[in-house]
Amino acid sequence: MLPVPPLPPIGLAGDWCIEASSRSRHAQDLRLQGKGGSAEILFERCAVGRLRDAYPVGLHDVEVQVRACTEDMLPSLLVALTAALGHADPRCPRLVLSRPAADRAFIAEAESAGFRHVVDVDLGSDECSLLAWEPSWASPADADLDRVPGT
Repeated sequence: MLPVPPLPPIGLAGDWCIEASSRSRHAQDLRLQGKGGSAEILFERCAVGRLRDAYPVGLHDVEVQVRACTEDMLPSLLVALTAALGHADPRCPRLVLSRPAADRAFIAEAESAGFRHVVDVDLGSDECSLLAWEPSWASPADADLDRVPGT
């Protein structure tokens, strides 16, 4: 098995203040303060975290768990997080958000920030919707998934 790369420090540009409450080789627990309020975020490599068996994870995939955040701040926070992760780990092909499937308001806000619903999974303790954001280089395939290439 290939070793999972460490998660580099995540920093946000602009008016965000970051305080790391804990950090390990593959995870970071952050408290963020921005113009619109505060948030608590956990970043974790999917290959070693709770999603490792939920889908075919890549070594550089990162899960972001939004533990606390004001709803009106969520889209701008997610946009800032995707930019920050792309800068910190340019090899990361997928930022994955998981949320209880019943949390439709959060899912709609995440979709407005560029995430797309991928699949609902059972993590044992609850059913979650997985949403993904991918940089343009990670998904160069034809977006017309209903058409077989070459036909």
